[in-house]
Amino acid sequence: MVKTFQKYNQKGFEIFAVSQDTKKSSWLKAIEKDELPWKQVSDLKGRDNSASLIYGINGIPDNFLIDKNGIIIARNLRGEKLNEKLAELMPEANTEHN
Repeated sequence: MVKTFQKYNQKGFEIFAVSQDTKKSSWLKAIEKDELPWKQVSDLKGRDNSASLIYGINGIPDNFLIDKNGIIIARNLRGEKLNEKLAELMPEANTEHN
């Protein structure tokens, strides 16, 4: 995800991570260890956090691709599938050398 973020972030791709952690120290250590540059939030309520309840997240990892109008256009895209979808949505990003 870090490489995908670096490639597409300047074109408008953002990642907003919602943690299901319950221990703040463990959550912050994981962010630092994995060098995650995007926005991270947690209410430290584990699976009972508001985002998990609203979006029906029953397990992690899970993700949603949301367009600029707030419409969910894909779910659970990872790796090459995510890159393919972003290349389709942002073809201009593929013309640059990253």
